[in-house]
Amino acid sequence: MSSYEKINKQQTTSEKDPFTVDRYRQFLRYFPPKTGLEVLDIGCNTGVGGTVLKSNSGELCLSGLDCVKDRLDRLPADVYDKKIYGLSTDIPVEAGSFDVVVAGEFIEHLFPYDVDKTLSEIFRALKLGGRLLLTTPNPLDWKRRWRGESVLGGSHVSQHYPDALKMRLRMIGYSRVRFYGSGKMSWYLGDKVPLLSLYGSYLVVADKS
Repeated sequence: MSSYEKINKQQTTSEKDPFTVDRYRQFLRYFPPKTGLEVLDIGCNTGVGGTVLKSNSGELCLSGLDCVKDRLDRLPADVYDKKIYGLSTDIPVEAGSFDVVVAGEFIEHLFPYDVDKTLSEIFRALKLGGRLLLTTPNPLDWKRRWRGESVLGGSHVSQHYPDALKMRLRMIGYSRVRFYGSGKMSWYLGDKVPLLSLYGSYLVVADKS
């Protein structure tokens, strides 16, 4: 069992997060406008997010990657076309396999030294013209700072400031890197208000072009 599998088994409530469904609906708004998309859901867990993707865009071909085997075993067979047991630092697929890679509240579960490896692997797995969509907790969230809370703790082993994450993505080769609010505040403000400090999480959209 990998250290990541042990860490993620500590997180038993992630699929009960009421914002999971809204997070994946937000992902869908940034999907490229074409049919028959090949999509990889990294950290797919037991498939709540993937079910949202498939039910709202049934023509896509959806693969799920997770490091916890029993989660993959519980994925709904009518939602995921392929189940991949492995780590994001070494995704067992050919280069240029996917049009879209989604990673909802995922990279904070990676140790800092594995973040660039993962972002590079996603870049490799994307087709030219493909798109990465990820969300992660926002260290700049004013509510978190006012309470004296940290992103770190439990299964969260890294935190990601938007400016640093943008630099990482650009150095790997991603283009058109942009940020939008995510988390519960987006229920009220949508993702049109650019002040990231309002949001508990943020969405990153980055292209391989």
